[in-house]
Amino acid sequence: MTDVESAKKHGEEALKTRIASIQKPFSYEETAYHLPISYALTGVAVHDRAAAEDVLKKTANNPIVASECLLAEQTAVQGKEPAPYTGFISDTVIRKLGYSLVDGSILGLALIVGTPKGEGSAAAICRELQEKYMLTFLAGNVVPSLSGAGVKVGLDYRLIPLGSSPFYGIHFVDIVARVAMMFGGVTPGDMHRLLAYAAERAKAIVIVFPGLTDEEIALVDGMRVLGFPILSLGGYENATWVPATPGDVVRQGMELKGIKVNVTAIPIPMSCSPAFEGKSIRKEEMYVEFGGGRSTAFELLRMREPSEIEDGKVTVIGPEIDAMKEGSANPLGIIIEVAGKAMKKDYEPVLERRIHNFVNYGEGSWHVAQRDLIWVRISKEAVAKGVKIEHIGKLLASKFRMDFPQLLDAVAVTLITDPAKVVEAKKEAERVYDERDARIKGMRDSDVNTYYSCTLCQTFAPNHVCVITPERLALCGAISWLDGKIAYEMSPSGANQPIEKGAVINELTGEFEGVNRFVKKASHGEIERCSLYSVMEYPMTCCGCFEAIALMLPEVNGIMVVNREYKGMTPSGMTFSTLAGTIGGGAQTPGFAGISKNYVLSDRFLQGEGGIERLVWMPAALKEELKERLEKKLAERGLTGFLDKVADETTAETIEALMEFLERVGHPALTMKPLV
Repeated sequence: MTDVESAKKHGEEALKTRIASIQKPFSYEETAYHLPISYALTGVAVHDRAAAEDVLKKTANNPIVASECLLAEQTAVQGKEPAPYTGFISDTVIRKLGYSLVDGSILGLALIVGTPKGEGSAAAICRELQEKYMLTFLAGNVVPSLSGAGVKVGLDYRLIPLGSSPFYGIHFVDIVARVAMMFGGVTPGDMHRLLAYAAERAKAIVIVFPGLTDEEIALVDGMRVLGFPILSLGGYENATWVPATPGDVVRQGMELKGIKVNVTAIPIPMSCSPAFEGKSIRKEEMYVEFGGGRSTAFELLRMREPSEIEDGKVTVIGPEIDAMKEGSANPLGIIIEVAGKAMKKDYEPVLERRIHNFVNYGEGSWHVAQRDLIWVRISKEAVAKGVKIEHIGKLLASKFRMDFPQLLDAVAVTLITDPAKVVEAKKEAERVYDERDARIKGMRDSDVNTYYSCTLCQTFAPNHVCVITPERLALCGAISWLDGKIAYEMSPSGANQPIEKGAVINELTGEFEGVNRFVKKASHGEIERCSLYSVMEYPMTCCGCFEAIALMLPEVNGIMVVNREYKGMTPSGMTFSTLAGTIGGGAQTPGFAGISKNYVLSDRFLQGEGGIERLVWMPAALKEELKERLEKKLAERGLTGFLDKVADETTAETIEALMEFLERVGHPALTMKPLV
C-alpha cells in the first residue's frame, strides 16, 4: 500500500529537479494556447526551460505545471507516440466537441490511469462510462488492457487514449484549461477564476488503478485543486482520495460531481450510447449497406392519430439481414409513425433528423445524410452478435420514446427492404418533403416578429447568447429558427426562448430594441447591444463552438471567412485557432463574428457591411463545400462569376498577395465604402 502523501512529496521534488534538465525548445502545434495549463494559470507562454522555471516559481512548484513542461519537451525530442495514442489534442477537435459538451450527449469527463489487475475490470468501467454519456480519457497501461479485452478506443468511441504512460493524463487537464479559455471567458493568468471554473463547471473525475510512480502520484493528486475527485481502486493509502470498487466507481464519481443520468437498456444485441455516434464503418468492416448512391433508400417521420399506431411495434417488410449477401447494397425505407397529444405536424422534420443520431448510437450501425439521401451500414461484428434490421427499428422506437416522453405517447417503426415497395413508399416520402419545403421556403427575418435564443453554451460561456432568426442559424450550425421554435414549445423553460424583436433601431445592421433587452438580461448585464447582421457594430457574442469566423481585413477593405477545419495560415497572419482564442467565451469583439458555415448563403450575410460583395477570402475546401448552393444564390443576385473573385489559400496566403489578387480580378470590395 503506497502512502500517497509521502510519494507526492518525493514526486514533486523529482519533477522540480527534472525541469533543470530541459534543453530543447518545445511547443504544440494546432493550438493558440501554448502550454495551456501554464498559460491559463500564469499568462506566460512557455516554450523553453527559462519560462518553465518561471511558471514553476509562480505556481509554487505545482506538479501539474512541471509535468506539462516535461511532457512537452519529451514530445519535442521524441515526437508523438504512434497510434492509437493521440497525444496533445488540437484546438479544432475541442471546438468540434463544444456542442456535445452542452447539448446533453456528453455529461462529464473522466480520466483513467494506472494498471488494471485484469482486462475485464477496466473494460466494464469504460463501457459504463460510455453508456452514461461520459467522455473518457485514458493514459498508461489501461490502454493495452482495453485492447486485449476487445474494447475499441479512439475519439469516435469517446474513449481517448492519450499516451502510453500516466503522465499523458496532463492532456486531460490541458483540455479543461482550454475549454475555460475558449468557452468560459477565463483570461490567461487569472488563476483564481480558472480554478473556480474548473471546480464548478468542468464535471470531471479521475479514476486511478494501482501502479503509479511517485511523480505520477504527484501529478494526479495535483488535480484535486481543480475540483476533480480522485477515485482509488486500491493500492494507495490516502485520506483525500476516495476509495472505490470497479463496480461502483462510475456511479460514485458521477454522484460526487452531481452528474445525473437515467439510462434504460434497449433489448437489442448491441450497445447503444452517444459514445458511438462519431464512429465510422469502413467498407471492409461492413456486412451490408443501404443507400449511399448504390441503392434506393429514404427516411420519413409522420404524425398519426393515437388509434392508428401500436406503441413499440416494429415491422420489417422484405428480406432480413440473414437473407442478404455480405458486402451487398440493398434498398431501405425507414418510416417512423408517432402520436401524442402535444405532437404537431411542424415537429415532423425536427424529429426526423434525430433518426441520424439514434441509428449512430448503435455500436455497429452507421448513418449519414437525411431524407432520400441517406446511407446506412451495419458492421460484420454487429451481425455476428445477432443484429438484424428489426433491431434498428427497436433502437429507433425506444430512443424516440426515451428522449421525447412529454411529446410522444406512441411510436411505431416500419422498415422496408423489398425493392419494389421501397420505390413505391419513396414516392409518398418525396411528396411530403416537397410539402414541407414549400411551407418554409423563402421564410425571411422580416416575416416574423419573434426570434429565438439559444443559451445551451452558457454551461461553459455564462454570458453568451445566440440569437437565431429564419435567415441566421445558430453559430454552431446545429439549430435553425424552426428548431428553436419547436424546442421552446416542447420545453418552455429550456435553453431556447422567444425574443420579441421590438422596434427597429437599425434595419441595415439588424439591431432591435427587443433583442437588445433580451440579450442584456440573458448575458447578466454584460452585453447591452447586439446587431444581427454586422461584423463591425455590436456583433453577436461567441461561445467557442462556432463553425467559422468572419473578420475584417482593413488593408483590403473586405471581410474573410475561415472555418475551424482549416489548419493553415490566413491573410490576417493568424490561424483559425489563434483567431478563435481572441473572440470566444461570450466576448463581443467588433470586427470579428462567429458564424455557421451556412450563414454565408443567407441574404443577411454581412448586410451591415454591404453584403456578400465584402467577402474577399475563404479556404478552398469551404468554397467547394458551399459552391453549388452559393453560385445559385449569387446568380439570383446578379453576381454570376463573383465566387471566382474570392481568394483562397491557393491564390493568396498573405495580405500582400491578397491585395494583388483582388486588384487583378477587380474585386468590388476595393471600391466600397471604407470599413474603418
